[in-house]
Amino acid sequence: MAQTVSSTSVSTVSTQTFDVELRQVSKVFEGEPAVDTIDLQVKQGEFFSILGPSGCGKTTTLRLIAGFEQPTQGAVLIQGRRMEWVPPYQRPVNTVFQSYALFSHLTVWDNIAFGLRIKGLAKTQMKQRVNEALKLVKMEDFARRHPKQLSGGQRQRIALARALVNRPAVMLLDEPLGALDLKLRKEMQVELSNLHQQLGITFVMVTHDQEEALSLSDRIAVMQNGKIAQVGSPSDIYEFPRTPFVADFIGDTNLLQGQVDDLDGQVMRVQTTTGLAVLVQRSPDPEPLKQVVVSIRPEKIHLSTTATTDSGNCYSGFVKHKMYLGTHLHCMVQLDNGDCLTVLQPNRTGNQLAVETRVYVHWLPTDCLALAA
Repeated sequence: MAQTVSSTSVSTVSTQTFDVELRQVSKVFEGEPAVDTIDLQVKQGEFFSILGPSGCGKTTTLRLIAGFEQPTQGAVLIQGRRMEWVPPYQRPVNTVFQSYALFSHLTVWDNIAFGLRIKGLAKTQMKQRVNEALKLVKMEDFARRHPKQLSGGQRQRIALARALVNRPAVMLLDEPLGALDLKLRKEMQVELSNLHQQLGITFVMVTHDQEEALSLSDRIAVMQNGKIAQVGSPSDIYEFPRTPFVADFIGDTNLLQGQVDDLDGQVMRVQTTTGLAVLVQRSPDPEPLKQVVVSIRPEKIHLSTTATTDSGNCYSGFVKHKMYLGTHLHCMVQLDNGDCLTVLQPNRTGNQLAVETRVYVHWLPTDCLALAA
């Protein structure tokens, strides 16, 4: 049965300088929404990441932009043009897959040239553009090899070159570094960032790796259950999450449930369900919060062996577990009321707190957030 695409309240051409727009887009599979009425705008020339856990709809969103899926409703626009029912090969985009999708029987040079041959490009132009693409990814010396003769990082570079040789307006990256080991993944993150800055074209990347999204992106969209939970710069997403889900998914955080029982100027007091009284900077939300979740990042918490009255929040406990990470010490501190807090301490002296050591954890009201429960 053919799917119908609703075009209600969706204009044909965008008046904004967005390379990609999704307007009220939904995608339903067998009655279940994979993407649920989302709006998204990707600015021209930015590195934009779609981040979320498995099954949140991020890959389906990318496939809707690429043309591998059609929306059940809503509009997909690329450079201001409606793209519903425009086939993938006619869209000004190219996709780099996690699996690379290289042709094993073709050389590196022929893999990169494949799309240009399909378009019927003249041989002299094709040779020039393939050689330029090889130079761009620093793979000129590997042109006559086959994919099986390359490392994972080298195959990833060829996949990038094959996409770039077509000079797309938008590069779509589907977990592009997911098959690489950690060290190579870090190296390729730098390569991707350099490529983006050098080319100035729009990159849209899907990933579940929070660090990757934070380090590469100009802006990030965090998805949850087919919806967009928050869009913002990496620092906005990390420092000012709007929901407990975003706070917990982006990096590490400690979450304490409670209710607001006092407001004093710019500070609110939250009584947690486990009996802690926590002072939190007042939320800018005009709606008064009552039931809240307090989020405290592990690196915002300080450890000491003596109590302090300067921080506003100070609680006693003991070191339950620790991990030495070289630059940092990762501690689990169990408070006297039974709560456990993750603490990340910079390794300034090389001294390590022993397990069972009595300690105090403390932080300022400005170092935590109260989010609507």
